[in-house]
Amino acid sequence: MDGMSTVGRPPLEGVRVLDFSRILSGPYCSMMLADWGADVIKVERPGSGDDTRQWGPPFLGGESAYFLSVNRNKRSLAVDLATAEGRRVVYRIAETADVVIENFRPGTADRLGIGYRQLRQFNPRLVYCSISGFGQTGPDRDRPGFDAVAQAMSGMMSITGEPDGEPTKHGMSIADLTAGMWAAFAIVAALYERERSGEGQYLDVSLLDGQIAWLTYVAGAYFATGRNPSRLGSAHPNIVPYQPFATADGHIMVAVGNDRLWRSFCEALGLPELAGDPRFATNPARVEHRSELIPLLAARLATRSSAEWTEALDRAGVPCGPILTVGEALSHPQVAAREMVVEMDHPTAGRIRTTGLPVKFSRTPGRIASPPPLLGQQTLEILREAGFSEAEVERLQEAGAIPGEAALARGIRHAV
Repeated sequence: MDGMSTVGRPPLEGVRVLDFSRILSGPYCSMMLADWGADVIKVERPGSGDDTRQWGPPFLGGESAYFLSVNRNKRSLAVDLATAEGRRVVYRIAETADVVIENFRPGTADRLGIGYRQLRQFNPRLVYCSISGFGQTGPDRDRPGFDAVAQAMSGMMSITGEPDGEPTKHGMSIADLTAGMWAAFAIVAALYERERSGEGQYLDVSLLDGQIAWLTYVAGAYFATGRNPSRLGSAHPNIVPYQPFATADGHIMVAVGNDRLWRSFCEALGLPELAGDPRFATNPARVEHRSELIPLLAARLATRSSAEWTEALDRAGVPCGPILTVGEALSHPQVAAREMVVEMDHPTAGRIRTTGLPVKFSRTPGRIASPPPLLGQQTLEILREAGFSEAEVERLQEAGAIPGEAALARGIRHAV
C-alpha cells in the first residue's frame, strides 16, 4: 500500500495456506491471512470455481464484484477433487503447507478425500480449520448453515429491529464475517502454539458459536435477570441517550456514555435544564425515563443540520457522527487518511477499488500485493513450485484433473 513503507517483512510471510473454502466465511479468513503475508492457494473447481464468481450483478469486466471483495492477495489453483489425480495434486501441496481451510458441511471434506485425518498423514504439522454453520458436534451438526440462519438462531435477530417491527438481520453477513475472523485468530494462535509443540491440530469454528460469543453484555443481562431483551431499534439497552436522531437534513448518531458527557450534551443542545432534572440526572434514571427524554431531545435535534450538530457536539467533546451512506463513508477524508480504500489493477476488470487493511503495524505491516485471481490463473505456477514435471502436468491435463492448455491460456475465466 502506498505510504506504508516497512523495514520488516509481513508477519505471516512464509506461511502457506491451502484454501478449499468458498463464498464468504472461509475466503474472508484466508484474505485476512493473505493480507498479512501468507501465501494463500485458493483451490477451485475447474470451469466454475468459487460460487461467488457468478454472484451478481454487479460485475466488473465480467468479474463478480462480490468475489473481488474478498479474494485479493491469493493464487488460484484449478483442480478437480473428484479425480484421484486431482487429489494427489492436493496431497503433494499439503506436504509443504502450514494451514488448511475448508467450509463444507461436516463430513464433506472427508468424502472428498481432503479431511483432517487424510491430510495430516502427509503433514502432521498442519493446522486444519473447518468452518461450518453449527460445528462438527452436537445435534445440529449436519444441518446446512447460512449466515441468516445463524443470526436467527443465536438470538441476534430477536434484538435487532424497531420495537414494534419484525426481527431483523444485520445489514451485513455478520455471522459469516465473524466466523472468518474467529477462524483467522484461531489459526494464528495454533501456529504460535505449533512453535512450542511442533504439532498441528484441528480447529472447529461455527457461525452459530461466533454469534453466541458476540452476545456478551446482552447474554450477561439475561443471565442476571432471566428476561429476554427487547428490540430497541438503534438505541442501547443500558445507556441513554445512545442512538440516532433525525436532524434538519439527515440523521446523527449520539453516544452519551456517562453523566459528565450528559451535562456537556445538554449545554451543547441549549437545554441545560435537562441536566439537573431528577428524571435525567443519572444514566439509570435516564434509562428508566427513556420514553419521556427521547422526544425532548428529538425535537431539539431536528432544528439544525447534521453538520451543525456535529460541529457543536465535537466542540463539547460529546461522541457523535453523521449517519453516512456507504458511498459517503468510502469517500470520507478520515477513511482516505487511513488508507481504507485502495486501488489496484485487475487483468480483466481494469482499475478496481477494495477496502484497505484495518490494522496498522508499525514495523511489519500487511500489504495488498495482488488483485483477486482469475480462475486457475496460477495453476501451472503452483504445480511447478510443488515439483511437478512438464510430463506430469500433461498427464494431469489429459486425465481432466486440471484444465487444459487452451483454458489456462484464457486465464480460465468462467463466462458470465
